[in-house]
Amino acid sequence: MNENNIIGREAVTAKRKQYFYPCTQHFYRNSPQLVRGSMQYVYDETGKEYTDFFAGVSVVACGHCNPAITARTIHQLQQLQHTTTVYLTQPNVDLAERLAEVLPGNLRRTFFVNSGSEANEGALLLARLHTGRKGFIALESGLHGRTNLTMSVTGLPMWRTDKYLDEDVTFIRRPYDPDLKPEQAAERSLEDLKRVLEVKGETIAAMITEPIQGNGGMIMPEPSYFRSVKSLLEQYGVLLIADEIQTGFGRTGKMFAMEHFGVVPDIITMAKALGNGVPVAAFAAADEIARSLNTPSASTFGGNPVSAATALAVLDYIESERLPERAQQLGARLKEGLQDLQRRYPERIADVRGTGLMLGMELRGGDAADAAAFTDDVLEEMKDRGYLIGKNGVGRNVLAFQPPLIISEQDIDGMLGALAHILAGAASPPGM
Repeated sequence: MNENNIIGREAVTAKRKQYFYPCTQHFYRNSPQLVRGSMQYVYDETGKEYTDFFAGVSVVACGHCNPAITARTIHQLQQLQHTTTVYLTQPNVDLAERLAEVLPGNLRRTFFVNSGSEANEGALLLARLHTGRKGFIALESGLHGRTNLTMSVTGLPMWRTDKYLDEDVTFIRRPYDPDLKPEQAAERSLEDLKRVLEVKGETIAAMITEPIQGNGGMIMPEPSYFRSVKSLLEQYGVLLIADEIQTGFGRTGKMFAMEHFGVVPDIITMAKALGNGVPVAAFAAADEIARSLNTPSASTFGGNPVSAATALAVLDYIESERLPERAQQLGARLKEGLQDLQRRYPERIADVRGTGLMLGMELRGGDAADAAAFTDDVLEEMKDRGYLIGKNGVGRNVLAFQPPLIISEQDIDGMLGALAHILAGAASPPGM
């Protein structure tokens, strides 16, 4: 963008109000206009630098405009920008081959699409085709997309905007409750699953779940939970779909988050970090299950040469820079710092959870509305201090730390220092 073409945040806001749907919102009362990015930093129209601790919700894992990736994207743009799968091109088959090398277990067949919603939609369709069944099981407070079927299996009320969703979905309680020990919450969820399978097991095609619920508040089950889930599902011939849209490609300290639980899902979905900002997504399965998707099908832009070449560059960068290991090490430093803040300010911080560079800090308030308002205040102040952080959770009171995996120790320490100043200046919440 030429500096002469920058219209400023007020003009951008006015155009959004005039031309966007009213559902399009942003976090801030005074939002910057972002005009440039470089690795872990972005810059507004005034030239102010911000350290990005959100990465577009886990998208830019390798950093904004990473030269090693962008150069290969540009090269492909100059060679061949688009065809369809009607023709033979090399980037998408090379990408499918490369994914087969990094995907867990025997997952080796890939269908390329454009977005996480589309990947989950395809995975749900594949499960129905393979099993000949219609129903699904999903966790409360999960988020899987905005298409009709993915919205149907989404358990967060704020994202279920369609009044006419698929009714053949059964929700069970997620393996988390602040009033229970992790093992107790997991067992309660498993008991829910058992009851559903006993009644409806023969009609259920699959259970879809995020290994770590992102928008649900950074909820990570205790270690044995998904092994028990997989065992129960197998008794009834029900497939397990792992939604790794947010968690995939190193963010949690493993290439895929399901590796933390020692479980290979039947179908896995991926997007976000795979393209580092270029739209690319996919769902993958083993030969036996993939064989069920056999009638002619295609995705116009799925696996196009530019997206595929970019994703190959992303995988090369993740490997060469050892980003999963980096996320594990830096995530431990960040989590320790957040937990130290929790010990210092227990009246304002209810919990710190997650793993790798996918962490959440749940904030307290006198009531739910106060906690959400306080979260917004913290986001605003952190932005003013030059740090962009996300938010999520059922009550929208969880700070989300999902930075590019190339973030530095100095960036983490600086952000923690700024957050400490804000928390130190915050009065105790009303009624506490």
